[in-house]
Amino acid sequence: MLDSTDMRILEELSNNSRITMKELGEKSHLTGQAAADRVAKLEDNGVVEGYTIKVNQVKLGYFVHAFITVITESISHQPYLSFIKTQEQYMINNYKISGEGCYLLECKFPSHEVLDRFLEDLNKHANYKLSIVIKK
Repeated sequence: MLDSTDMRILEELSNNSRITMKELGEKSHLTGQAAADRVAKLEDNGVVEGYTIKVNQVKLGYFVHAFITVITESISHQPYLSFIKTQEQYMINNYKISGEGCYLLECKFPSHEVLDRFLEDLNKHANYKLSIVIKK
């Protein structure tokens, strides 16, 4: 069971996973060593699964942000899943969902032309509904 100190540590790590243990301790009312011990325990218990960075996709040249609801044409999703594995350079997330579709893709593309080619290839394996992000 997590206590309020653990929750504070998780909040601080979510805001800045590069925070020093000394700073984390100060913000959690612990010593740096005590904070490090708590973080290690959270990692060991699987509460903290890993650390990541947030990348600005536009600065990398990906100007089109799209959500694609995928509706597979058959009960076998393998053709779609195999296709998606070949398109990882465009993928942010691939969620298996319930509701209107089978999957929800979050993708980024350098241009509308590349998006169009992606959709043409996707349509060989599944139907889709497209939503383009206008503003975050």
